[in-house]
Amino acid sequence: MNHPTSSPSQPGPWYFGWNIVAASLLLTLLTVGMRMGIGPFMLPMSEDLGFSRSLLSSMVAFGMLCYGIGMPLAGWLVARYSTRAVLLLGTAIVAVSSYWSVHARDAWSFFLAYGVCLSLGLAFTSPVAVTPLISRWFTRRRGMALFFLSTGSMAGIAVMTPVFTWAIGQWGWQTTLLTYSAVFTVFTVLVTLAVIRENAPATTDLLPEQIAQQASQSAAPANPITPATGGFSFAQALATRPFWTIFLGLFACGFSMNLLGTHGVPMLMDHGFGAHTSAEGIGLIGLVAIFSTLVMGRLSDMVPRRYILCVIYLVRGLGFLGLVAAVQAWQLFGVSAVGGVVWAGSIALSSAILADLYGVRLVGLLYGWAYLGHQIGAMISSWLGGWAFEQFHTHWIAFGAAAVLLFVAALGSLTLPVRLAPPRPPLGGTPQPA
Repeated sequence: MNHPTSSPSQPGPWYFGWNIVAASLLLTLLTVGMRMGIGPFMLPMSEDLGFSRSLLSSMVAFGMLCYGIGMPLAGWLVARYSTRAVLLLGTAIVAVSSYWSVHARDAWSFFLAYGVCLSLGLAFTSPVAVTPLISRWFTRRRGMALFFLSTGSMAGIAVMTPVFTWAIGQWGWQTTLLTYSAVFTVFTVLVTLAVIRENAPATTDLLPEQIAQQASQSAAPANPITPATGGFSFAQALATRPFWTIFLGLFACGFSMNLLGTHGVPMLMDHGFGAHTSAEGIGLIGLVAIFSTLVMGRLSDMVPRRYILCVIYLVRGLGFLGLVAAVQAWQLFGVSAVGGVVWAGSIALSSAILADLYGVRLVGLLYGWAYLGHQIGAMISSWLGGWAFEQFHTHWIAFGAAAVLLFVAALGSLTLPVRLAPPRPPLGGTPQPA
């Protein structure tokens, strides 16, 4: 008896692209979990290495910048070579830099190992490496597929931070880092070799009737739902307003997310909340975000993405004002629950919109450069949150700035087009590929 099967190149009862999404979700959990789960390592590292907290914090802050710089480099390498090559390169860097970090004794060696190299390795295995691949494999459910990466990010923060805390208490930070590196290396290598497939089927995840419509319209774009806009070079894409609108939005996203992660609990404690209540309020945001990303992903394939992105930035901006204004526990938890609904969608939507406007060929490179804005915002908010409070003894400056940036990003999102006309070819010629 013959049973229906599916293959990487032929859609069937189970589309192979969802295997890639599942593997990418777990990879994102491990990658973002380490990059954003630095907190449990800080005090043990400081005590063991004899570094002051300010020195170690400076190394970590520069590492965040290196993580951001590594994003466009990863996007370029994916476009130039392949997703597999970049993931394997990043895994090797993570393994070597973890071993180097554990054995580093002086500040410069630890800075290069933990601050620079580990950040670059994690950037090469971050969502930017798999976003172009997922964009190629999905058309009808592209928004949902990319939203799963946001779910992985939220799960990484929610899962890996307590895991690291427990493991460091049991075995110390050195053994914890080496164990993480070993698990990460084995998982990533197996997934890269067994699951990652570079060549998506020409019809991607389209339904039979959509495939038939595509075949009957030979002059129509390959993607009947969100036409891939061909003809752009990287330089031409950078010269368009929509790219910088998305860049600004991700800058506001990084500014707000890192401000909350770094200064959210201290701000709430300064306003009279206990340590546990403050941590639970911030943690509720991530918990709600894990589940809300699934709903938001479904909506992103049904409603114009720019409207959802606008709502995300707008509600998040109101949430930042609400957090500073909260004086009762029920107010804190109410604001956190509402904020969690829109906490994780902006990155997935931004990458999906980039694919819609510029085509999947450039999405990795453009997403990498746009995400650099996210990390620049993260660095600035880390500094501003501490400096403004020390100078003016209020959190309204930093958190108010986050709200203003998010409101501007919301307005900018409304101006994003559904599609973008290809650039005009040079006189007497045709557009040159990037």
